[in-house]
Formats: sequence, C-alpha cells, structure tokens
Amino acid sequence: MIDKKPALFLDRDGVINIDHGYVYLPEQVEFVAGIFDLCLKAIECGYLVFVVTNQAGIGRGYYTEQQFDDFTEWMCEQFLLRGIKIAQVYFCPFHPDYGLGQYKRESFYRKPQPGMILQAAREHEVDLSSSLLVGDKESDMQAGLAAGVGCNILYVAVKVIDPTLQGIKVVSCLEEVKKYL
Repeated sequence: MIDKKPALFLDRDGVINIDHGYVYLPEQVEFVAGIFDLCLKAIECGYLVFVVTNQAGIGRGYYTEQQFDDFTEWMCEQFLLRGIKIAQVYFCPFHPDYGLGQYKRESFYRKPQPGMILQAAREHEVDLSSSLLVGDKESDMQAGLAAGVGCNILYVAVKVIDPTLQGIKVVSCLEEVKKYL
C-alpha cells in the first residue's frame, strides 16, 4: 500500500493574493500576509501544497488560458524563490451563467463541487482526512467538505462567527492556520 500524504489546499484569489478581481498579471498581485510562512510550515510538517482555484475570468473572456498559465508560472516561481514547491495548480475556467461559448457550463471541477480536490488526491496520493483547505468563500468550504478534507478553514479579513457554519474553522490571519497543521 502506498503511504498517502496530507495536503494543504489553497484557494488563490483571497488567500494567496488579495482579490482585486480577475487577477492575471504579476503587477496586479499583492500577496496575502503570512502566505509564504504558512506554506513553509506546511512543507516542514510533511504536507504537499496545492492551489485549487475557480478562474471564471477565462470563461468570461477577461483573459486567456495562456495568460493564466503564464501568470501561474510566475506565481509558482515566487513561491520557489522562498523555498516553497507548489505540487500543482488546479483550475476551473467554466461558469454556468456567465461563461462564453465552450466555457458556459456546469463543471464537477468548479467549486463548490469537489472535483479539483479529488483529482489532486487521486493524482498525488493525498490523504484527504488529514488535509487542510484554506478558502475565503463559502464555495471553498463546500468543496472541502464534499471532498472529505479533514480541516476546512475559512479565511476572512474580519473575524465573524456564523453559528450556522458547521465543520469549519474561521481565521482572520493566516498565521492562525499553522496550529491546524
């Protein structure tokens, strides 16, 4: 039997970088405070690091898949410069309502569906029950819960406690995530 590894799944816009709306150029990026330290700690603890991101900007025609790929390569280089290897970036370009042409459709890979997370688990032998997901939207939490991710963490700029949220943790600083690794 293959030993499965835990993973840290990160949403991109709002968790890795401040969400300025459809970010696809390096000059638009402002990294969220603590993201690099969190990833270094995760790797130190034996976690693989993945990005799972809806990219409706592609589907809406705001930027191309090639522009997204170029940006992703640049972003991963920024992590590598700090000693962090992103195992893989998974993205979904589709949008069921606002996608154009081939991009206007439902997809099992678009959060809140768990497709990207399950694909990463399959392709990289990930133990989902011992993994973490950090996202900034309800759809991220729904995807993590549906995939069976053991710890789902909602990152919000201002900490609020919603008593209806079950099975997730809420943090207002990425430093707080380290205690769950």
